[in-house]
Amino acid sequence: MLTRRKVLSLAATSCLFAGLAMPGQARGFKRSIGFGFSLYGMKNLPLLEALAHCAAVGYDCVELPTMADWAGAPERFTAEDRKRFRDGLMKHSLRLSALMENVVLLAAPEMHVKNLERLRRAVELGHELKREGSVIVETVMGGKPSEWMEVREAMAGRLREWAEIGKQTQAIIAIKAHISGAAHRPEQVRWLLDQVASPWLKAAFDFSHFQLRNIDMAEAWRMLAADTVFIHVKDSVGDQEKFQFVLPGEGSIDYEKYGKLIGESKYEGDIVVEVSGQIHGRPDYDPVAACRKSFVIATLVK
Repeated sequence: MLTRRKVLSLAATSCLFAGLAMPGQARGFKRSIGFGFSLYGMKNLPLLEALAHCAAVGYDCVELPTMADWAGAPERFTAEDRKRFRDGLMKHSLRLSALMENVVLLAAPEMHVKNLERLRRAVELGHELKREGSVIVETVMGGKPSEWMEVREAMAGRLREWAEIGKQTQAIIAIKAHISGAAHRPEQVRWLLDQVASPWLKAAFDFSHFQLRNIDMAEAWRMLAADTVFIHVKDSVGDQEKFQFVLPGEGSIDYEKYGKLIGESKYEGDIVVEVSGQIHGRPDYDPVAACRKSFVIATLVK
C-alpha cells in the first residue's frame, strides 16, 4: 500500500530527476537512489526532532555532520545518543546516507594526524549507525584556488593516507570540490582520484560549485560520474568573484537536465539537499521551512 510519504518520495524521484529509473532498469541493474536532507541545515534542532521533520516531509535519508561543534561529533555523541539516533532512523524509516566532515587536507603535520583520527572516528560512528550499505564520509579539502598547481602533489600524497584509513575501516572517503578550495574544478578532482587510484577514495558531486565557474554540467558529470558515490544539491547565484548559495530551485540549475544525466549513468548513491552555512547561519533561518521548501522546489522544478 502506498502511503502519502511513499507517494511523495516517488514524486521526488520522477519530477526532479526525470527519467532516472528507466535507463537503469533497461540496463538490468538495481537502482537504489534516495532523496535526502543534510542535517547540516538543522543545527539548531535536536537530532531526533530533525529526523521527525525530514520523515514528515517525505525524505528517504539524511546526512549527519560530525564536525567538532555539532551534535553528531563522535567525541560528544554518547552511546545512548547513538542508540536513540539509530532508533529514530528506524522509527521514521530513514537511512543514514553519509557523514559530513570538514577536514583541511594540507594541515600542519600534527593537525594532519588529528584529522586522520577524526576521519577514523567518523567512520566508526557510521558503522554504528548505518544498517546497510557502505559507510561514506564526505568532506571538502580546503586550500585556495590559486594554489592548485603548487599543492596538488602534496594533496595527492595526503589523500593516499585518507584512502588507507578507508581501507582499514572499510569505508569510503568522498572528496568534494569547493568554489573557494584548491580543488575547485572537476578535472582537478579527477586528477586527484587518478593519482590515488583507490576504491576507498571517491567523489562527492555538487554542481553548484562548478556552476559558479561556468563549467558545463554534462562535462563535469562526465568527468566524475564513474567515481561519484554521493550528490549534494543546492543552488547558487552570482559568479566566482561574488556568490551566494541558495536553496534548490532558487537559482538557475536545470534540474531536468541534471536528472537526465544521472539517469543515463550508473549512479546508485543518494541525492541529498545541502543548506549552505550562508543560509543556515542567518538569525532568521527556519530549518523546518527550508526542509519543506527544498523538497517541494527541488522535486518540482522542471
